[in-house]
Amino acid sequence: MNLSTIAWITLFVPLVAAALILFVTRASKPLAAGLAILSALMTTIGGWILFAKSADGVYHGFNWVDFGQALSIPFDLALDPLSRTMLVVVTTIAPIVFIYSIGYMKEEVGYWRFFAGLALFLFSMLGIVLANNLVMMFIFWELVGVSSYILIGHYFHKASAADAAKQAFLVNRIGDFGFMLGILLFWIATGGPEGGTFTFAAINHPAPIFVQNPALLAVAVILIFCGTVGKSAQFPLHVWLPNSMEGPTPVSSLLHAATMVAAGVYLLARIFPILSSSPEASEIVAWTGAITALGAGILATQQDDIKGILAYSTISQLGYMVTGAGLAVSAALPMFHLFTHAFFKCLLFLTAGSVILGMHHEQNIWKMGGLKGKMPITFLTYCCGMLALSGCPFFSGHYSKDLIMACSWEHHRAIFWVVVIAAGLTPFYMMRQAMVVFFGKPRSEHSEHAHESPLVMTIPLILLAIPAVVAGYPFFEHLFFHEIGSLAEPEVPSFVPNIFLGVFLAGLALAFVLYRNVEKDPIRIPFLENRFYIDDLYFCIVRVIQGGFARICSFTDRWFIDGILVRGSATLVWTIGFALRFLQLGNIQAYALFFGIGVVGLIYLLLHVR
Repeated sequence: MNLSTIAWITLFVPLVAAALILFVTRASKPLAAGLAILSALMTTIGGWILFAKSADGVYHGFNWVDFGQALSIPFDLALDPLSRTMLVVVTTIAPIVFIYSIGYMKEEVGYWRFFAGLALFLFSMLGIVLANNLVMMFIFWELVGVSSYILIGHYFHKASAADAAKQAFLVNRIGDFGFMLGILLFWIATGGPEGGTFTFAAINHPAPIFVQNPALLAVAVILIFCGTVGKSAQFPLHVWLPNSMEGPTPVSSLLHAATMVAAGVYLLARIFPILSSSPEASEIVAWTGAITALGAGILATQQDDIKGILAYSTISQLGYMVTGAGLAVSAALPMFHLFTHAFFKCLLFLTAGSVILGMHHEQNIWKMGGLKGKMPITFLTYCCGMLALSGCPFFSGHYSKDLIMACSWEHHRAIFWVVVIAAGLTPFYMMRQAMVVFFGKPRSEHSEHAHESPLVMTIPLILLAIPAVVAGYPFFEHLFFHEIGSLAEPEVPSFVPNIFLGVFLAGLALAFVLYRNVEKDPIRIPFLENRFYIDDLYFCIVRVIQGGFARICSFTDRWFIDGILVRGSATLVWTIGFALRFLQLGNIQAYALFFGIGVVGLIYLLLHVR
């Protein structure tokens, strides 16, 4: 079997599984789960084969749109060091989450629908990874949006879940509108109807019009970046991601680890050559990421939902990745943190799911406590993920996140201090969560009787804990990233690494002191509990649109468009016709009289009107 065939099978096997689950195996839970897991395992085998064989190249499928030179959009797969590395991340994590879902979703309704959604989600994400051009990426980008809508709204009978699914879908469309405009601008810049192209290979070489107009290049790149702001939940379009926790926990894990939210960072890595050629766009990207990292870290310190804390943590870490891309050092810089983050964040969400299941679906951390002894495997694997996320030395996150901060010291000192403060917040809110959930006394009956999750859930936790620790080690850094770009340590003063270690230890110590053996949160800041009131601001904007703009549109449609233009014009024509009826007398003498009057009138006009 040649590499091209393997690539196409890797892409389409989850779609086939989703179709079979939907139309054939709906009545059988084991078959539905088995098909989804089998498809995920096949993508894992295919992904690793393509990575090991260095199967670089463009594999042509068919022309999706073909109008000759005017417009041609092929459906091709692109394999290069960047896509092969991302392929390994997605296809390695997916089957682990799928297997974990057997235990988590065992008693849930819509079992077959859930696994069909997972398979469709995997197909959509693989399409983003393997797309050879912006249009095909955009199509799969939207398919990921549809898949997330289905999965976030899995419990659609709950109003909160249905609202969260709609919010995720609509907020992403805001960013995607800018993304679409950016795609069109790049197509026009590369020739438009006279040979314009959408391929990454072509757009990453600045077109002459961009060379002559740097401002236009910055606009084009920022429009593409709008897609990242929506999909990767950057401020101010971050609001959908915490609310997406209404979906089942395995969905949260996939969303936050290696699929949907990581797609925005992957897009920046895909267009990195053109991004780095625009200092203005790079500056905006870097500051957006830094502000997001800090803002989300601040909000995480005051959340009480176990998954909500991790959601804001994801937003913050995505901010680091976006900052890394904006520093314009190397595409490998944000991708390295994406790589390590995928494993420890997937682990953290699955440990949260284990806690939630043991707590009979209670998610408020202040109703937990004392779970360390009752759920030892969950606790130990959680510690691995927490330390990796917090940047503890010898854990994976330490290597990738500290590298971004070191590069920011070298290239942008103001951003450096912003991300360092955010780095100090991470161990604080993660230790806060650990102290409240796993230590102290049980605070509810559910925490009194909690128990460890079944093997089908704990084995995936153990498997993920390994890369959560070692994925940042030099061996893996060289194996996956030496072809993508340089990850050489920047030259920074010797005290800079000490700053990183200092904020890590300070965050842990402060949380330990504040949250040791407490029954309620000693720090309550309503402004942070209510998420800077950004959600309320959006709600007000929507109400204004519904109550003001929508009513204006309704009035205009009813009285001007429908009333004047449609009914008014029809009434005018009918009235004129009705009046002209009286001239149709059927009498030849009357017609002759009218003719004569007309002739006299015409002669008068010719003689007296100049």
